[in-house]
Amino acid sequence: MATDFKFIPLIDVSPLLEKWDHPNITQDEGVAQVVRQLDQACREAGFFYVKGHGIPDSLMKDIKNIAREYFHQPYEEKIKIKLSAETGYRGYQRIGENVTKGVPDKHEAIDCYREVNHGMYEGLGDVMQGSNICRPSNPPNFKQLMEVYIDRCTDLSRKIMRGIALALGGSADEMEGEIGGDPFWVFRIIGYPAASISNGHDKAHDDVGCGAHTDYGLLTLVNQDDGIVALQPNFDAAVEPLDVCLQKTGGTKNFEGAVYGKHLVSKVTTNFIM
Repeated sequence: MATDFKFIPLIDVSPLLEKWDHPNITQDEGVAQVVRQLDQACREAGFFYVKGHGIPDSLMKDIKNIAREYFHQPYEEKIKIKLSAETGYRGYQRIGENVTKGVPDKHEAIDCYREVNHGMYEGLGDVMQGSNICRPSNPPNFKQLMEVYIDRCTDLSRKIMRGIALALGGSADEMEGEIGGDPFWVFRIIGYPAASISNGHDKAHDDVGCGAHTDYGLLTLVNQDDGIVALQPNFDAAVEPLDVCLQKTGGTKNFEGAVYGKHLVSKVTTNFIM
């Protein structure tokens, strides 16, 4: 359980990325230090900053710049890729359409998911069936840039999860296979408008960019704008306590199991005002 913490830890994951598939990964002191830091961060804070992640700064800046360019377009252009049930819940949603606990959020966004073909996850994946063809052609290189970025983030997430698996006392590939070996990624590009001002100094009570929530997946990577203070798993994975965790509780399950895709579908079908 997370405890009170004074700051979000910063972890250099480069040793883990260098040795992520090494047969003797557990014997590397650099990796061991990263694992200790991940363990402490996940237990005490639940968040951590990452450096040494290997994603070029130029790519991260390009992603933010092209997102700004898209959101600055006229509404008539953005709505051409409107999110709906027919698009598999992929596409654009305007400010106030995303709902958290029944309250409209003050942000606009583009939602993308791993593409799902018919029958890919049997009946479980029907709601999410579709492809991200709704990605806009304006800006012109939007689609290509996002695909490169998603690939890099997915690869990074997989390697960080190997470190977290070690932190739990399991093997590096503890979460590969059915849990994380073929990840179902969720990608959100979010634009937050400037908060309105009441009486010249206080924020209006309803200007909440996104209400308190937990994210859909196993691990979330955030690439936020500079100077702004704020803060991916398999679709049909049956999420159960790991054996290494059960050993620590004497075989007692403290939480019930869940199927990730079922949880995700329950979220995407209730989070939007159509």
